[in-house]
Amino acid sequence: MLAAVVGLWAQRLPANQRQASPNPAIERGRSQFSQSCAFCHGVNANGGTHGPSLIRSAVVRHDENGNLIGPVIRDGRPDRGMPAVPLSADQVSDIVAFVKSRVAAADIRSANRNLQGSTDKLLTGNADAGKAFFQGAGRCSTCHSPTGDLAGISRKYTPDVLQARFLYPQQRHRTVTVTDGDGKQYRGELLALTNYDVSIQDAEGWYHSWPLSSVKLDLKDPLAAHRSLLTKYTDTDMHNMLAYLETLK
Repeated sequence: MLAAVVGLWAQRLPANQRQASPNPAIERGRSQFSQSCAFCHGVNANGGTHGPSLIRSAVVRHDENGNLIGPVIRDGRPDRGMPAVPLSADQVSDIVAFVKSRVAAADIRSANRNLQGSTDKLLTGNADAGKAFFQGAGRCSTCHSPTGDLAGISRKYTPDVLQARFLYPQQRHRTVTVTDGDGKQYRGELLALTNYDVSIQDAEGWYHSWPLSSVKLDLKDPLAAHRSLLTKYTDTDMHNMLAYLETLK
């Protein structure tokens, strides 16, 4: 009987629930973070005496629905002095919601500071070096074109906003094809992917969920290259890229 309910679970989502709504877990996450994480990472996740800030953490920035943060919390990082924290899946989910809210707030504050002051400090890079990175090591030209999608981009955004957009581009829907044990395929928007399960919403609004170990995935992530670059950029690369993008009038 258990096997019959562990597989595919589908239900029709009401139309008014198909769009993302504000996450009520943030305040619960704030409380749980204060109890379990703040001693090392600070009450606002911006660093403490024993642990680093999570605001600019690559793990946090790349995380999707707890797929990266969750394992770090549950398993710890013994080699870096971080113990495992035995929390439930719901508690971990709440902490993820809180940490992501702190990241969003920090990004807004950073953008506001740049808008209130001079942007000259941002425009210190070498445009030619930025162009070389764009066409070479960064592999940006495999997806983008200075005469196509990026034409005139420096007229659309101020330097601070432009820098934020190429470092942390706006999330797009990720499409995934799930093949179950019987070979049947389901295609839709990825809603959640953890170490244990995967869930999607198909084009007709149906919600589907499976244990991850029982299916095969073909995931299309349009921002995968951006996420990869975030851990590879040097400060010089970022300034040079911005200088180059500023020439695209």
